[in-house]
This record gives sequence, structure tokens and C-alpha cells, in this order.
Amino acid sequence: MGIKILSDSACDLPKELIQEYSIDILPIVVIKDDKEYLDNITIESKKVYDDMRNGEVYKTAQIPPSVFQERFTEYAQNGDNVIYIAFSSGLSGTYQTSLFVRDEILEKYPKFQLDIIDSKSATVGFGLIVLEAAKMAKEGRTKEEIIKAIEFYVENIEHIFTVDDIEYLFRGGRVSRTQAFFGGLLNIKPVLHVDDGKLVPLEKVRGKNKVFKTMLDIMEKRTSEVELKDQIVGISHGDNIEGAMKLKELISEKFGVETFIINTIGASIGAHSGPGTLAIFFLRERYKDN
Repeated sequence: MGIKILSDSACDLPKELIQEYSIDILPIVVIKDDKEYLDNITIESKKVYDDMRNGEVYKTAQIPPSVFQERFTEYAQNGDNVIYIAFSSGLSGTYQTSLFVRDEILEKYPKFQLDIIDSKSATVGFGLIVLEAAKMAKEGRTKEEIIKAIEFYVENIEHIFTVDDIEYLFRGGRVSRTQAFFGGLLNIKPVLHVDDGKLVPLEKVRGKNKVFKTMLDIMEKRTSEVELKDQIVGISHGDNIEGAMKLKELISEKFGVETFIINTIGASIGAHSGPGTLAIFFLRERYKDN
């Protein structure tokens, strides 16, 4: 019996890849004016970004326990062998909720085979982990082989990103009101990364043009052209396809990268990062499957 890969909407994989590799996706809850929506099902990211540009505020909530209970029960009754790769525990409580529900389900279905892994990642960086697992599952690889690859990706995936308006990070609790005020006043663009699943500021850059150079300089310090060769590099954006394509062009020129996954940041993360966000994802070193 093959391995089923389950994840959630914060992985921001394009729909065609989700369908091609039969990835099961649970939607994160997006909230506006006390009304709940399901990320990428009952609300699209474009709507969220347009509303945020007009001053509307969105919040998010983790996947409810009842959703996990329903899906895990369905898998257990079918005798499926499942790996759930979760949105970073440093950014959401979804991972912990899934562990709690798994314990409940195992009491009723003790033979149910379910592994849960904290991706410690977000958006397309998270998606690259999920995609690799799904590719291996489609190839008929064993659960042990797939988990080994996932663990390597979790430890080696890099996130480098910037936001267009630091105010959105303030609303999401990532910077102080003073930092947000002066950042906006001075046209400062923060460059951040993800460390052990949590957002960590790296540099503050004045002006958009310098942001691209800074992001590529950090990329160069953390990997090499040799390691990037034949790798899939991820780029995600907050309704900013022009910026994403510019990054693709610069990365191709500098490192010779040929394969990219480019996608819009979904509502579950975009509600906090805001329109204009740009992010790059890559492995420090390629996974050697041996």
C-alpha cells in the first residue's frame, strides 16, 4: 500500500502540483469581521490582498480539531498509511492540535499508521518539503525513505523574504509600533528569514532596489552555485508577480538556476505578511538520496 501525503494550505503549492501528486490539503481558517473563510476554498488570496490595500484587517485561526478528527478517522477506517507535514509550530498551533487529535484517534484505531512532522517552514519553502515527499510517495518509496528526506529538507530549507509595508508585520505582532512607524517613515524594508520555524529579522534595507541585492547576497552566503544546480528554487509573492519574476531573472543570472516554483502566498500567511511580500526558498545543499 502506498503512502498518503497530507498537509495544509500554508504550503502554497500550485493547484496543478497538488493534483498531479495527489496531495491532500487541509485549509487554514481566515477571519474577517468575525466571519470565517477557508483558505483557497471559500476565499482567494487576491481578495485578501485587495482588501488589505484598502485598510481591511484579516486574522487567521488554526485548523480546528474537528477537521483533523474527521480526516484522520477517514484514513484510519480505510487502513491508509499517512504522513502529515504541518505548518511550522513556531508560527501556528496546528501542529500541536494534530498531535493531540492523533492520540485520540489511536485509542480507537490503534493500528492506524500516521506520522506527523513539523515542517518548521512556511509558504513555498514548506511546499518544497511537501512536494518532495509526494514525489517519493508516487514513486512507491517506503515511509522510512520519505521521512528521511523530509527531515533533511526541514533542517536545510532556507527562507529569505521581505515585506512591502512593515505595518503588516506590526499587525501580525512581528515588530513593535515604533519600528513600524519609523520603518515606514524612512522607507525601510526588513529582510527576514526563518530560524527553527520562527521569523527572525536579518537586515533593514532602505529602498526596493537594494532589497533584491541584499536577498541574493544572503542567498550566496548560504549556498553555492554547485548546490543550487538542478535544485528547485521557490519564489512566493503577495500579489506581486512583477517582483517575483524579477527575482527569478536575477537568481537565474547569478546562479544558473533553471527550475522554479512561483506562486502567490495564500491568505493564511498573506493576512500577516501583506501585499507586496517577496520570498525565496532553497536548500543549503542538495538532498543526496542514497
